[in-house]
Parts: sequence; structure tokens; C-alpha cells
Amino acid sequence: MTQHDDTSSEVFGFFTEIGIINQLSTAMLAKSLPDGVHPSHFSILNHLARLGDGRPPVRIASAMQVTKNTMTHSLKVLEDRGFIEVRPDPNDGRGKLVFLTSHGRSFREQAIAEVGAMFGRIIGPEQLVQMRQAQPDLALLRKHLDDNR
Repeated sequence: MTQHDDTSSEVFGFFTEIGIINQLSTAMLAKSLPDGVHPSHFSILNHLARLGDGRPPVRIASAMQVTKNTMTHSLKVLEDRGFIEVRPDPNDGRGKLVFLTSHGRSFREQAIAEVGAMFGRIIGPEQLVQMRQAQPDLALLRKHLDDNR
């Protein structure tokens, strides 16, 4: 086995672990969401809350790495539930911008509290230490991957 093979295996193993963690945590999140709201919809709310309102749908689609049609459908679900508003872009007559409503912000906070309580039943002090130690490095890796996609 070459050094390249060792590195490839190590990188693959690392991202496999992250993928499994994502699957498990997403399944827990899905259990806390009401019928018809998927984790992908919650991700849009979370994206807007983290990075700010007034984002064009195409930029949100790019961030979520989904097609424009998929994003249009997801935004319609969120708008029908009163979680977001899609408004005309005052700087682009054909463009739209997406804004969280107060109901959407409240829903996001409630969902975070519910999934936090679910995790709280299985995450102990040792896991919290591990998470706190890993989070800064994971954020740096996420930024690097995002900058190089």
C-alpha cells in the first residue's frame, strides 16, 4: 500500500464518520419536526438565521447544493407554513429575496430546543468535551471545503 492509498483511506474514513453522524443527527431532527417539514426545509431556515435574511433563492440553492426547482418547491412549503416571505428584489425587477418571518424564527428556535432535548438524553459530559474540542477544526474544514467546491 502506498502513502497515497493510506491518505485516501484515512480521508474516506474521516468523511464516512461525518456522514454517519449526519445521518443519525438528521434522523433525530426529523423526529422533532411536524409532518410535511423535512430536515432540508429546516436547513433553509437555519441558513437564513445564521447568515441573514434577504438572500436570493438561487444563492440559497447553491448553498444547499440543490437545483433551482428543488429550492422553489422547498421555499413554497416554507412560505405556505408562514415561516418565510419571498419578496421582490428592489434592485432587480425579476429577482426575489427570501426573509424569515417571526413565526419562522420561533419555529427554528423551538425545533432546536426539541432536538437539543433529544440529544441531551444521550450526550453526556464526555461527549460535550469531544464536541467542543472538534467544533473549531470542523468549522475550518467546512470553510475550506466550501471555498474549494
